[in-house]
Amino acid sequence: MILTCPACATRYQADEAKFPPQGRQVRCAKCGHVWHQPGLSAPPEPELATIPPPPEPEPAVSRTRAFAPTATVTDREPLARGAMMAVAAGWIGLVALILVLGYSAIRYRQEISVVWPQSAGVYSSLGLKTDVHGIEFVRVDYRRENEDGQMVLAVTGQIVNSGSRELPVPQTVRVTLSDGEHHEIYHWSFTPNVQTLKPGQSSPFLTRLSAPPAAARHLEVRFAPNG
Repeated sequence: MILTCPACATRYQADEAKFPPQGRQVRCAKCGHVWHQPGLSAPPEPELATIPPPPEPEPAVSRTRAFAPTATVTDREPLARGAMMAVAAGWIGLVALILVLGYSAIRYRQEISVVWPQSAGVYSSLGLKTDVHGIEFVRVDYRRENEDGQMVLAVTGQIVNSGSRELPVPQTVRVTLSDGEHHEIYHWSFTPNVQTLKPGQSSPFLTRLSAPPAAARHLEVRFAPNG
């Protein structure tokens, strides 16, 4: 006869003659479980062998494999691309901002130099013309005239408000004569005939010098530092 341990389902081949009808105690050699095994004359009990043993749990390795690392990589890739796109957009925005600021600094350099006179040196180093007063000279010209046998140098031009608001006109204009090597040889000053100018408004000027130096080759008109 075949004996089956009710604890661990281990099967044994046993001699039927050793089991009387009232049965006997049997110990499992594998797990040590002790149970009463009836003889063949007793009513048959359901065979435990017909009930399959419970399936063993899957090894830990199998459960670990279910969480493949590729799932994590797949989730990170869109995040990485999104971060790179955000950084690129930030750089593009920064470059665009710098371009706008640069254009504004050049386009409105006259207004900036009026508010911040120190910027005139920066613009000058870049070869950009500015006037810290917001007032500038245009159409400056000169001519030599003979009056009563004496040579006279006449300097003409216009004073213009190139700003966007009404501005006062500095009241001291300096005219400088220099030689061929741009060394100053003579200068004089005059007062404009206008005190304020509205945006875009201009005022003509005329100043004269009797007996100008014969070595004069260059002429410069500008507002005096204290003007």
